[in-house]
Amino acid sequence: MTAAGEKIADKPLFRDPVHDGAADPVVVWNRRERTWWMLYTNRRANVPNTPGVSWVHGTRIGVAESGDGGATWKYRGVANVPVGEGEYSHWAPEVLYRDGVYHMFLTFVPGMHADWSGTRSIVHLTGADLLTWKRESELTLASDRVIDACVARLPDGTWRLWYNNEADSKSIYCADSPDLYRWEDRGKVIGDRPGEGPKVFRWKGRWWMIVDVWDGLGVYASDDDCRTWKRQRSNLLQEPGKGPDDGVKGGHADVVVSGGRAFLFYFTHPGRRPPMPPDDGVESRRSSIQVAELTLTAAGEIACDRDQPVRIALVAPTQ
Repeated sequence: MTAAGEKIADKPLFRDPVHDGAADPVVVWNRRERTWWMLYTNRRANVPNTPGVSWVHGTRIGVAESGDGGATWKYRGVANVPVGEGEYSHWAPEVLYRDGVYHMFLTFVPGMHADWSGTRSIVHLTGADLLTWKRESELTLASDRVIDACVARLPDGTWRLWYNNEADSKSIYCADSPDLYRWEDRGKVIGDRPGEGPKVFRWKGRWWMIVDVWDGLGVYASDDDCRTWKRQRSNLLQEPGKGPDDGVKGGHADVVVSGGRAFLFYFTHPGRRPPMPPDDGVESRRSSIQVAELTLTAAGEIACDRDQPVRIALVAPTQ
């Protein structure tokens, strides 16, 4: 049985119908259309003759929509992001709403690459409908290899952006802003081990950061308004699940806190489990979006049971 308005979420939650490479999701309420939207990195998983990791390059941000509070999703197309000429990639969108304006902080990779070379930057865009965007600026951060922005408002009213600085052993850095437009880099925040895709959120009276460490998701907690962080003992999504497309470690996630509950939207590479396929083909490249509900243990740590059905009806935020 589910509570009024709730449905059990699809499993997998979503697969991109064009390239089958949905990853790095961010979930946001579309105030204009009164539905939940997901923006995501779209990799060219099913495109042949893409040597090396060129299949991870060359795509724009995908968009999906849910009219039932996050339980089911349908494809809406790609975001109109006016950043880049010729060959380029758009990765890992971060989206938030403030005073009538949506803000996107997007990883931009110029050129086409068969390996992990090339520069990366984080670009700020604004928009009104989550589909059409206007370029505001490119942020000046710690290096020319920065990816995976996450933004949250601090208790003093200022804004903080966390990101992965690949030039420093893939450590997590941050920058601060009074208004989302002007940013000052503050340096390293977490460097105990490499990671990417930081997600910071407030839940159960604490600040939390979830980081993709390629062995599930590392979890950090802060009790001093994001100044210092302590890592918990166990990772999330480290052990494979049992559901469809969920039998592998989980990666790069978003968290939506709604009605006092917290939902983890993550992606998997379902084909990357033993025995691995002999070639780097569609099955090992394709990816799926999943959702699980977070819980708080008696020891004060975050946990989730990815095999439990997720009863969900996300509540529209007021701001």
